[in-house]
Amino acid sequence: MEPFVQLEGLAAPLDRVNVDTDQIIPKQFLKRVERTGFGQFLFFDWRSLPNGQPNPDFELNRPEYQGATILVAGRNFGCGSSREHAPWALLDYGFRAIIAPSFGDIFYNNCFQNGVLPVRLPEETVNQILARAKSSPGYRVTVDLERCVVTDDQGLSASFEIDAFRRHCLLNGLDDVGLTLQHDAEIADYESRRASWRPIATGVSAVGARS
Repeated sequence: MEPFVQLEGLAAPLDRVNVDTDQIIPKQFLKRVERTGFGQFLFFDWRSLPNGQPNPDFELNRPEYQGATILVAGRNFGCGSSREHAPWALLDYGFRAIIAPSFGDIFYNNCFQNGVLPVRLPEETVNQILARAKSSPGYRVTVDLERCVVTDDQGLSASFEIDAFRRHCLLNGLDDVGLTLQHDAEIADYESRRASWRPIATGVSAVGARS
């Protein structure tokens, strides 16, 4: 997992509340177990017209938000089902940070496991960022995980809270597998000594065998 220390990037506004995971990545695309390839289907039902063409009225289809790496949304973002494909799709599309007043609990936890930083800020602060993203083409925000602060070049400075363990894992690019591999030497040592005390079956057990 790629470490997250500080991100300075274009902010895209999604001024909607209760955006659920089925809108983030619709169920018909949940056919693969790889983490890549889902970005093209992010917000598919909103991004596409019935004829399959891009919807010009949807925020992420507008030219001024192409290449955005920070998504700014309304409260309760990521509610609904627990599909881990939702942060996969956001990350694959290019978003490394999501700013919102609140998140669905399972989605919030899944973000940390996949290198996406969910930032909770007061609703009035999020509304201010949304307004600037909509009115100022090229509006950029800096999300600093080391200092736990969000800033811009218009005087914004908003601190956020994050669990210390989650912060450590993101700063160092550690998911559950990465945390386990930090103990690779101890695991290898255990495996090297395991055969000396654990019997190895060499045949079929006689328990239950017929005479």
